[in-house]
Amino acid sequence: MELVNAFVVSLQSVWLDSGFAAFSAGNGIMILVGLLLLYMAFVKEFEPLLLGPIAFGCILANFPRTGFYDEMGVMMAIHYGIANEIFPPLIFLGIGAMTDFGPLLANPSTLLLGAAAQIGVFVALVGAMLVGFNVQEAGAIGIIGGADGPTSIYLSIKMAPHLLGAIAVAAYTYMSLVPLIQPPIMKLFTTKEEREIVMTELRPVTKFERVVFPLVATIFISLLLPSITALLGMLMLGNLLRESGVTDRLSDTAQNSLCNIVTIFLATGTGLTMSAESFLVPQTLLIIGLGLVAFAAGTAGGVLFGKLMCKFTGGKVNPLIGSAGVSAVPMAARVSQMVGMKAKPGNYLLMHAMGPNVAGVIGTAVAAGTMLAMLK
Repeated sequence: MELVNAFVVSLQSVWLDSGFAAFSAGNGIMILVGLLLLYMAFVKEFEPLLLGPIAFGCILANFPRTGFYDEMGVMMAIHYGIANEIFPPLIFLGIGAMTDFGPLLANPSTLLLGAAAQIGVFVALVGAMLVGFNVQEAGAIGIIGGADGPTSIYLSIKMAPHLLGAIAVAAYTYMSLVPLIQPPIMKLFTTKEEREIVMTELRPVTKFERVVFPLVATIFISLLLPSITALLGMLMLGNLLRESGVTDRLSDTAQNSLCNIVTIFLATGTGLTMSAESFLVPQTLLIIGLGLVAFAAGTAGGVLFGKLMCKFTGGKVNPLIGSAGVSAVPMAARVSQMVGMKAKPGNYLLMHAMGPNVAGVIGTAVAAGTMLAMLK
């Protein structure tokens, strides 16, 4: 009998120490959310490289009593890399190494399109303040409009770390839905004649220009907005490695191995912030809604400024490339190409759209730095 009692007590102890005993309805809901995100990533193929690890991190975050943040281990290390702003700049290093700044240099006026698309950031900032968020929270929410996941995470950590999960999920979800969200907005604000405009071929860009640009941009913007030097500096370093012609091995590592490793850590760590306690609150729905408003406003702002440029250049600029002013590289540029091809088969806008697309990456980082300088 004593042996039986001891066995029963042992079973009770195992049960009480297990996650099942502490499992809540909120944990169950968030695991279902994680499974839904996995479905979107792997079945619907909405940004699977990012949404997949985020979804799995969300599932892991909702197992009770894992001790992720109480005991030194890989999960604590991943959390440290996010909380201390290590991963977003490293992602920017990879983005810089992967991105051709040539179209922007060939047509510098597309910088204005990238700037115009940032209107969504400030529309969402005002909207967030109107519905009750404080100014720091509103700034972190507004950056979703730039469609730049690493910058959204970077700014959230600095200004509203408690909203990181909701902001990151909104940013990456809308990035993945660019091909669905942008075309209706682009068609709403343009005429068929405007969508059919064929732009002239871009001029060749010299190696000197390609090497000097990241250096000049780093010096000027870092002196103007020191708070984003880590992001912008790594972006420009990556591009310098790409364009120097003598650092191919470093460029290859930055845009492939390193970027892939950091993406896994950054996305999984973002998912780990999506615990039921922090995510299942009314603010989450507001953030997701405001994120959509920000993204739509940014797309509309870029297209409308594209129409203005079209008018001032006598019809030489296709307004569709303005939608690429959000910094979802290169997806937004591909959407400009896709909509342009549907309007006029054979109308290749991709390289023209890459100019505002690259400008959007820089513009979103500048918008983040401006908010840090003004609002923090």
